[in-house]
Parts: sequence; C-alpha cells; structure tokens
Amino acid sequence: MAIRQIRLNGDEILRKKAREVDTVDDKIRELLHDMLETMHKYNGVGLAGPQVGILKRVIVIDLYDGEEPLLLVNPKIIKSKGKQEVDEGCLSFPNEYAKIIRPKEVVVEALNGNGEKVKIVAKDLLAQALSHEIDHLDGILFVDNMIPGTLQYVEPEDNE
Repeated sequence: MAIRQIRLNGDEILRKKAREVDTVDDKIRELLHDMLETMHKYNGVGLAGPQVGILKRVIVIDLYDGEEPLLLVNPKIIKSKGKQEVDEGCLSFPNEYAKIIRPKEVVVEALNGNGEKVKIVAKDLLAQALSHEIDHLDGILFVDNMIPGTLQYVEPEDNE
C-alpha cells in the first residue's frame, strides 16, 4: 500500500467526470487500499478516485465508528430522501468548511472490493459522505453546493 498525493482545489482533474470501472481486479483493489491509507493519513472520512488523480469511479469511506470501511466501485445513488443541513469539508480543500444541504437518506448500489454487487442504505453522516464522494466522481465539488456565504477557513491546530 502507498500514500497517494491528494489533488487540491484548482487542479483541473477534480472537475472531470470519472469513468466506470469494467473489472474489479488486483489493480483496482490496490488503488482502493492506497486510497484508504491516504484518507486515514489525512484524517478524512471519504476519498474519491479523482482526488488522487485517478479518473475511475471508486470511493472509500470510513466513519471511524467501528464498522468496516466502505470500498466501492461504480457507486450510484438510486434513491434519496429528506434533507439535512451539514457542515462539510474536503481533503482537496484543506481547512475549508461550508454549510451544505445534503439528502438525509440515500440508497447506493455499487460493487465492493471483490466485485460483488452491494446495496447500502445510509442515513445522516454516511448519507452525507456517500453524496459528497459520488459528487466527486462527476466533477462536482462541495463548494458548488454550499449555502452562499458559509465558506470558512479554519486555522489548522499546531500539533507539534
């Protein structure tokens, strides 16, 4: 496994639409695990292929809630319900946060790391994370959906 470079705001790859993955093979599994390791290094909750410069429809999510992280290929939201106003950030926008309206619940179909079809019924934070990462696959960034005037920069804490 390897730490990948996170693409930052202004990198044109973040605005491109990712391509479907034809086959979940060892190369895709390696990418998913690299993405998970990268996301954990930077304390993220989710990461999408374009954020590490790979235009493939792959995402990883870990809510650090004791559940196994999600490693998803070709995820699609097939149903959404309700609305929630959330504070949101993004690893591609370090230390920036904004208020966003996201679905309260989503149903997502995808392939897992073994290429098996899965259906995820998600609420609250998981619904938010899935919506955010799937947006990345279509070149949509959280700042595109923010409530106007809510973008804030938060000084990083000095951990030395």
